[in-house]
Amino acid sequence: MIPSRTPIFLKKLYYSLIWNIPNKNNEIYLTFDDGPTPEITPEVLAILKQYKAKATFFCIGKNAEQHPEIYKQIQDSGHTIGNHTYSHLKGWKTKNQEYFNDIKHAQSVIPSVLFRPPYGKIKRSQLKKLINFYKIIMWDVLSQDYDANISNEKCLQNVIQNTRSGSIIVFHDSVKASERMLYALPKVLEYFSEKNFVFNKIG
Repeated sequence: MIPSRTPIFLKKLYYSLIWNIPNKNNEIYLTFDDGPTPEITPEVLAILKQYKAKATFFCIGKNAEQHPEIYKQIQDSGHTIGNHTYSHLKGWKTKNQEYFNDIKHAQSVIPSVLFRPPYGKIKRSQLKKLINFYKIIMWDVLSQDYDANISNEKCLQNVIQNTRSGSIIVFHDSVKASERMLYALPKVLEYFSEKNFVFNKIG
């Protein structure tokens, strides 16, 4: 199982990637992968608005293309958009040129300097090229909301127990993750708001 908190050795090994954003203002960074999703993303936006929180949405290009009204709603709500490839490709299992072409296709829909590799899996050779064009955003806290084998409460605790000032937190605005994510998200917002943390967007 992938750990909820990214190991320090991994951050040092891939030091050119952005794993967290240190600051003195108690800012933390919610991110949402794999949308926009008609059944889920508008509900996420409504919850964020309730807590006056900003976030970063790493959108799949084909989803943004299929649901332009929701994609626009994310932007109109003041959140940041990032490229998450067009087809949700796993870099480790994809030839480099195919991977680059897929990202470029997504870029035509999602013009952004932010990129997150799906699954966090990307070859060094792919990174070497992409780092010249994108800020590659990883994470230091993984909610594991996509994992049907964990409880809603475990998803919540994964975030609460591991988040610090500057943390980049991963949720998913997807149908697969929705039960755990929609349980944890408002509770995370409430918990850290009461502790005077601010939820900001990246970029």
